[in-house]
Amino acid sequence: MFCKDMKRDSIPGTKLWDKPCFVVNTTRQQQCIQTTTIAQKHSTNMASSVSHKYTFSMIPIFVAFLVVASSLGSVLSLPLLSDSGHRQMANHTFNPAKEIQKLRRINAFLKKINKPAVKTIQSPDGDVIDCVLSHLQPAFDHPELRGQKPLDPPARPKGHNSTEAVSESFQLWTDSGESCPEGTVPIRRTTEKDILRASSVRRYGRRRRHVRRDSTGNGHEHAVVFVNGDQYYGAKASLNVWAPRVTNAYEFSLSQIWVISGSFGNDLNTIEAGWQVSPELYGDNYPRFFTYWTTDAYQATGCYNLLCSGFVQTNNKIAIGAAISPRSSYNGRQFDIGLMVWKDPKHGHWWLQFGSGLLVGYWPAFLFSHLRSHANMIQFGGEIVNTRSSGFHTSTEMGSGHFAEEGFGKAAYFRNLQTVDWDNNLLPLINLRLLADHSNCYDIRQGRNNVWGTYFYYGGPGRNVRCL
Repeated sequence: MFCKDMKRDSIPGTKLWDKPCFVVNTTRQQQCIQTTTIAQKHSTNMASSVSHKYTFSMIPIFVAFLVVASSLGSVLSLPLLSDSGHRQMANHTFNPAKEIQKLRRINAFLKKINKPAVKTIQSPDGDVIDCVLSHLQPAFDHPELRGQKPLDPPARPKGHNSTEAVSESFQLWTDSGESCPEGTVPIRRTTEKDILRASSVRRYGRRRRHVRRDSTGNGHEHAVVFVNGDQYYGAKASLNVWAPRVTNAYEFSLSQIWVISGSFGNDLNTIEAGWQVSPELYGDNYPRFFTYWTTDAYQATGCYNLLCSGFVQTNNKIAIGAAISPRSSYNGRQFDIGLMVWKDPKHGHWWLQFGSGLLVGYWPAFLFSHLRSHANMIQFGGEIVNTRSSGFHTSTEMGSGHFAEEGFGKAAYFRNLQTVDWDNNLLPLINLRLLADHSNCYDIRQGRNNVWGTYFYYGGPGRNVRCL
């Protein structure tokens, strides 16, 4: 059993845990070790005004360079002379026209996705956060939303205690005290470098397709718990945040809640939220708060965060895709975040809440087919991508990078798992099932007590003597 300090949390829905508390005698009051909060500050200087006009300044210069370089194209494509004296064709031919076309596509996408900002904030991790008028965010490029404004907050599920105030920052970009004005939403600015890391402009911000949770051939590996066989209208849990090592630029490590409907075929609908480390998407190894959605099993619909028309953000304090701070440390304090996704009974939209009461925004019901009605599976846990780029299993970590058996302070966890029923009630999980499809690499252990309700530890180091 674990207990926390009974003082008010510095961040609603975020908890700092020191040590387990043990029941000495069942007839006596439990004795707990008091925890403290972390007030970490990573930077004291932030720019409050970053000119938006410089976003694309390098592209025209590079295009001009490519035009000049076109005269050299025939030279670069000439046969090469090998050491043996035989002529060989170069492996790659420089094609200025093709490069110019690619840069124009990138430039067009950046102009579309990066909306005009009323204020910009420089984050210490290198991100630029644009404060965009809420009705101009990318979601409102969708034909079904064009000309509209974000909806008012819905009723929370019964049994949920909420508090709206946030007294401390939990993302790096807010550490200096800078914030976005009311009526705007903070959006992480997309850069040319971000897109160039993707396989194409079209695939930027989207997952590579994978479907089955138990497949050994698609490179995606899981340690999860799930419930199915009923109708679900939401899910809630708290999960601690780590910075797992990701050893390949095209791999990721994440921990999240999945709200799922449809079959694991081309009609799969999902709503996803949690934290992830993704060098390909973000260019670094920070754990970042993220969202995702799809209606066709990750093929053509959906995206991460606000990188397409879909999720409607309503909050001016949270930047989806921004780095989370603080993080948990091995044998040290544990930092966790609360997440809840649920279906508004009145309008049918799926809302996302961070912490104990901060509404982030919603996925409009019209985006989905099966999820317009309800979910048929709820899943909690971790996922990594294993590219086997070196011919053996990746060393990319899941969770803390340690196996579930190590327990509190060492292994990653989810706690207080709940689902939402048809009448908007929060309920404990029943008929819970566990899945670790590569248990020698990443595993999972479930438990239950009066403080954490249903919980589980999960994760692992990836490649080891039993995981090759």
